[in-house]
Amino acid sequence: MTTPNFADDTQGRELENLLMLAMNEPAQRPAFYRTLLESTVLVLTDNTAPQGEVVLEAGSPLSLQVWEKQDGTRALPFFTSLAALQRAIEGEHPFLALPARVLFEMTQGTELFLNPKNEYGKEFTAQEVALLLQDGGVNKPQERVVEAGHEYLIGQPEHYPAAMVDALTTLFSQRKPVRRAFLALIHDKAHDEQPNLLVGLEVEGATEQEIEDLIQEAGSVASEALGDNEAVDFCLVSEKERGISHYLIQHTQPFYQRRWGSWLRNIIPSSGIA
Repeated sequence: MTTPNFADDTQGRELENLLMLAMNEPAQRPAFYRTLLESTVLVLTDNTAPQGEVVLEAGSPLSLQVWEKQDGTRALPFFTSLAALQRAIEGEHPFLALPARVLFEMTQGTELFLNPKNEYGKEFTAQEVALLLQDGGVNKPQERVVEAGHEYLIGQPEHYPAAMVDALTTLFSQRKPVRRAFLALIHDKAHDEQPNLLVGLEVEGATEQEIEDLIQEAGSVASEALGDNEAVDFCLVSEKERGISHYLIQHTQPFYQRRWGSWLRNIIPSSGIA
């Protein structure tokens, strides 16, 4: 394992910005978790650090610092950047750079804390770390197949879930395959005691895996924005299909619709014409 040069701390600044956004915006959390798992982070070590580049061989002894929190419990600190680390300690101290995923794998069962003593930080319980390694930090949705001829009631919610809609709109604006998104209330009496919110997604140009990842992220974002006792279902819709697709596309207005102008601005260079 090699300790990289952190003179260019672009990655750390991007991750810190996502952390700041994720603190208050559920729609930003999937992007934060995804970027974190792809990032290199810094940990404090009790090992004597030689000068320059360090290569760790498999089985190399490694002692990482664990700090005591105000409540008396202990957590392993790690940092997004050299600047974040320097804000948390006084003087010089040996540290190690390694991929966040490797850190999570080698410290499973340990509580961790990202950027302690910084303006924005996050605690990771052992359960959260396990979820990150398994599903990227978002809960996996349960898949249900509705058979032909199955009866269900569908309509519009009496109380509009504005917080969920706002969070999903932010998420979908970052996901190019989402063309439109629709909202309804659905009741499957054979399966649910109470009606559930239903979000219909019209997507294009996406693989099955990309669609699965999208619904997984959307479900996590929606759950964060909704109350504890509220549930939401997701389905794919198409103008070529009947049933739920027909109702949502023909009888409701999309709460999200992709803006073509924003994509065109990214594709078409400025001509300089006044």
